[in-house]
Amino acid sequence: MRRTTLPLFILLLLCIGTAEAQVGITSVPFLQIEPDSRAAGMGNTGVALADNASAVFWNPAGLAFQTGNQVSITHSEWLPQFNADLFYDYLVGKYHVEDIGTFGAHITYLNLGEQQRTSLDNPTGEGLGRFNSYEFAGGISYGYQINDNWSVGSGVRFIHSSLADGDIEGDKIEPGSSVGFDLAGMYQADPFTFLDREASWSAGLNISNIGPGVSYTNNAEKDPLPTMFRIGWSFKTNLDKQGINTLTIANDVSKVMAREDEGAVSSLFTSWGAFKRDIGNGRTASLNTFQQLMVATGLEYWYNELFAVRSGYYYEDPNNGDRQFLTLGAGLRYQFFGVDFSYIYTLGDENHPLANTTRFGLLLNF
Repeated sequence: MRRTTLPLFILLLLCIGTAEAQVGITSVPFLQIEPDSRAAGMGNTGVALADNASAVFWNPAGLAFQTGNQVSITHSEWLPQFNADLFYDYLVGKYHVEDIGTFGAHITYLNLGEQQRTSLDNPTGEGLGRFNSYEFAGGISYGYQINDNWSVGSGVRFIHSSLADGDIEGDKIEPGSSVGFDLAGMYQADPFTFLDREASWSAGLNISNIGPGVSYTNNAEKDPLPTMFRIGWSFKTNLDKQGINTLTIANDVSKVMAREDEGAVSSLFTSWGAFKRDIGNGRTASLNTFQQLMVATGLEYWYNELFAVRSGYYYEDPNNGDRQFLTLGAGLRYQFFGVDFSYIYTLGDENHPLANTTRFGLLLNF
């Protein structure tokens, strides 16, 4: 008996996730979901900001410049256009140890709902039961400050993906698991004067999710992790001499570093060349290195470190995922408490699965 245990919307989810990847063959695309409501409101820029606990995702080297302790949680109703009750949760915290560095830890959970088990002999699934589909990751990170301007960071996460059960053509379907590593660096310049106002800038680099691929059956080939290369800069300036009004501009450039039938380490070098990919309807497209890049730009305005408004723009080549959207966001801070919100407005396709996606974040400082 051949059981079909992946419902249509999960297949669509996988297609959407891997469409964001370089060659459409990466596994566990939920690792690419940007968890930070603040950075999401700035067009998904964060590698050179990384100034809160979510640096665990964007750039663990950013933890090194942080003191104090913080816990943050982000919740999002995921892919609302599907109306399939999917949701995404991200819990992250940081803890500073004097003269040692800052540690971070996170838990990521993507709920894919409850599914009806079916088979070719019983396509209605009556009497075959139901199962839950989900993906999970948990890990720790560390940032170390080399001197006043430079820092390095790293992280490791355990990844677990349970999409289905049963068997396909005699192969038993089982949850897939892996381990991913991060390597990161960051530079923060000394404060300087810009147009008679105090200013600062920073730059960061992060390579995340380096590790072995994931397979869901014993006989299937492993699909690589979505290893991500990010590099970017940010510039912050006071808009008045008192520093009550501030403006931050950030820019990230990212790329998925994966090649089919190649190891995680070798893909770090071989994935930079041009490649051909299937774009549907029997057509292929050749993408050079620049067409494989994803570009994000964001703005953030703060009033007296109490209230923030944000906006951003995100772009992918039409033949390499074609995510193009504007983002809006806002934030509030009061003493040890903070709230962030972000919203995605997709361009070109009003029925895009990411359309109207919102994220809500809550943070507590100790």
